[in-house]
Amino acid sequence: MERKLNRLRVVLAEQDKTNKWLAEQIGCSPATVSKWCTNYSQPPLEALIKMSQVLKVSLEDLVWMPDNSKAE
Repeated sequence: MERKLNRLRVVLAEQDKTNKWLAEQIGCSPATVSKWCTNYSQPPLEALIKMSQVLKVSLEDLVWMPDNSKAE
């Protein structure tokens, strides 16, 4: 089962923004943003905070949280 840990790709699509644009805004390479969007790797907390500020969304909007209410 694939675990998608962040929603970065979804948020970028909703705002009609590109990986390149985000990379320029937060000071990293487009390849790094691409790895985050595909969940190949996960961004550090500092990058998540920058992204949430640049994209004007909450951290919760960028991070997928499992629904613990369904856990038994």
